[in-house]
Amino acid sequence: MALPTIRELLKSSGPKTGAVARGWVKTRRDSKMLSFAELNDGSCRESLQVVFSQENGNFLEVLPSLVTGAAVEIQGDLIASPAAGQKYELQARLVRVYGGCDPEKYPIQKKRASDEFLRTVAHLRPRTNKYAAMLRIRAELAYSVHKYFHDKGFFYVHTPIITASDGEGAGEMFTATTMDLSDLASLPRTDKGEIDFSKELLGKKTYLTVTGQLEGESLATALGKIYTFGPTFRAENSNTYRHASEFWMIEPEMAFYELEDDMELAEDFIKSITRSVLEKCPSDIELFAKFVEPALMDNLRNITENTFERLTYTDAVKLLEPVNERFDVKVSWGVDLASEHERFLVENYFKKPVILYNKPKEAAAFYMKLNDDGRTVRGMDVLVPRIGEVIGGSERENRLDVLEKKMAEAKIDPQTYWWYLDLRRYGSVPHSGFGLGFERMMMLITGISNIRDVTAFPRVPGYAEF
Repeated sequence: MALPTIRELLKSSGPKTGAVARGWVKTRRDSKMLSFAELNDGSCRESLQVVFSQENGNFLEVLPSLVTGAAVEIQGDLIASPAAGQKYELQARLVRVYGGCDPEKYPIQKKRASDEFLRTVAHLRPRTNKYAAMLRIRAELAYSVHKYFHDKGFFYVHTPIITASDGEGAGEMFTATTMDLSDLASLPRTDKGEIDFSKELLGKKTYLTVTGQLEGESLATALGKIYTFGPTFRAENSNTYRHASEFWMIEPEMAFYELEDDMELAEDFIKSITRSVLEKCPSDIELFAKFVEPALMDNLRNITENTFERLTYTDAVKLLEPVNERFDVKVSWGVDLASEHERFLVENYFKKPVILYNKPKEAAAFYMKLNDDGRTVRGMDVLVPRIGEVIGGSERENRLDVLEKKMAEAKIDPQTYWWYLDLRRYGSVPHSGFGLGFERMMMLITGISNIRDVTAFPRVPGYAEF
């Protein structure tokens, strides 16, 4: 039976006789005649205090089962609480224990545990205050993404998870196969002795997608403005606090948008979804500001209240070269800027978000539109405090001859991308888009410093537990 959540009970308009609450016991303390338990069901950060009296119901017989971690249903009266800091409490009359818990073995205790330890019990860490708050914020952030684009007239589309195209041209892809790779002798072979993927279920070699962009361009040149929001995969051995093998990407694509339009949309998008979470999740944001990142509110105000600085790559290099002694990777024109360079620009120099654009063509993907100088492309990255790059995007190369030349220089087989080239043959238009790493946005909004801790079950190099 659908019952009010603890969040709804705590927002009740008045006391209620015969209230029912379900959830997990967070803590319990006892006095001579009374016991007090904190009950939480995950619907909000706050717990409901439950008061047990020896004079009421089956309290004595169930008391040994009312331990941290136990799942219970409690019937009683919701009354105004005499204690400070809480509007209501529940005076228990009847207790039902759904699932007991051994308090000596239960990994989630009242004392704070390290993030490293909690990753080893990722199946239980959502019951902690921190990770429950993270997941509620993640849900609200996802909703705000869909609402933003819906209100802007975008169409939500679904692009393939299994693909035959390398959308980034970097080759860091997971192969998707039904073949038994543990028995190499049984694999079908070509005349050259290579694995014959034409015998594969889908008839060719396929991969887990690294981006939905290419297919998104196809859909944008029919529908005008679209966006994707789904999982992507990178077989990149980057064991850093910012990288994961599986993560979620938001990728809008817009026909008739040039680079300037792309940058304007990216800035407005980040500001809008940040404001939305601040408005809808104040209690959970407060937890992270208090216990995780003391500067969190200042960082988020920095996002929502400032105009993002527009900075060309060339000008960025001019700013960074005089302070090269600060960096592990020295800056010169043509170097792909690293996180340490990006964070210096936003945290030390401009002290606000920066949109870096017109990067060198050698450091850019093949699909980015070449500028008239022949040296740079119309790409852009949105850089924010603590994280560095949170968005990467570009105006796409819409000229067939230029795109074919760039693909040849990158040694990309045009036959694999015949359909992508068709978009330049039939009614080509200027178009742009970007990708926002959802987990990096979560890191920005919560102040959590490691990408492993902004998703329920992280997938990173060397780790695929749960």
